[in-house]
Amino acid sequence: MKNPIFKYDDRLIKFAVDIICFCKTLPNDMVGKYYYDQILRSSGSSALNYGEAQGTNTNKDFIYKMTLVIKELRETKIALKILDQGNIGNQAMIKHLSRELEELISIAVRMVLNKKGRM
Repeated sequence: MKNPIFKYDDRLIKFAVDIICFCKTLPNDMVGKYYYDQILRSSGSSALNYGEAQGTNTNKDFIYKMTLVIKELRETKIALKILDQGNIGNQAMIKHLSRELEELISIAVRMVLNKKGRM
């Protein structure tokens, strides 16, 4: 059994890497290429925006960057749902990625709510 990853940034990075592996299962046609590009950018962007959030000086800036993380994760979630319903790509990987996405989104939302409570 794999050791669970508890640090949020490590989870986002692992998620982005898992997306890269998943993208390799997409067909080499117009649809596959479109979603390959889309989820590759949105999943990677969530990790990068979280990195930027860690360097913010104010709660307001942190909240703004975290809302970008949430936006990118939700964008990835919708794209995976489209692929799932279209039966495109590795379906088992989609299920795994979707479960992790739910947790990553929940954690990010909780961070924003906690930070808002401190304002």
